[in-house]
Amino acid sequence: MATWSSRGLRGSGLEELINKSNEKYRENHLGLVQKIPTPITPIKIDKESRHITLAYFEQKSTVDYVGVIQGVPVCFDAKECVTDTFSMQNIHEHQINFMREFEEQGGIAFIILQFTKRNEIYYIPLESLNKFYERAKNGGRKSFTYEEIDKNYIITTKSGVLVHYLPALKRDLENR
Repeated sequence: MATWSSRGLRGSGLEELINKSNEKYRENHLGLVQKIPTPITPIKIDKESRHITLAYFEQKSTVDYVGVIQGVPVCFDAKECVTDTFSMQNIHEHQINFMREFEEQGGIAFIILQFTKRNEIYYIPLESLNKFYERAKNGGRKSFTYEEIDKNYIITTKSGVLVHYLPALKRDLENR
């Protein structure tokens, strides 16, 4: 059984930006995407702040977000990376399997990855993730670098949408 502590909140800054972006998409009738909460069982609660400080995951999580963008089913995970190297240990086999199955059903799966040191955010298509995952699984490099990602999938802020990933999603659809 996996445990959760304050380390589990890594990525919450990016997730908050994505949540606000998804709300803008909903308001503008562009899509409906929801954050999927990870079910936990609290073990320790700080009595003063009333925050959970230790908990157990009840089950393996799949991805952070699931929804529909202009008729296209999407699922994705939000990840942050402090350095220019992203460890594939941050994406679990059951998540890759879920994303693969999601695409087999006609959906689009990806991750949104923020390189915090660079203050840059990228859309990483499942096709790229599969390549990096298989490389790691087959004894190769267990991470991918900033240099290896397709810079055409950069995500910018536009019209009040802080993480405007729709252009990258469109590019992904066009490249299939």
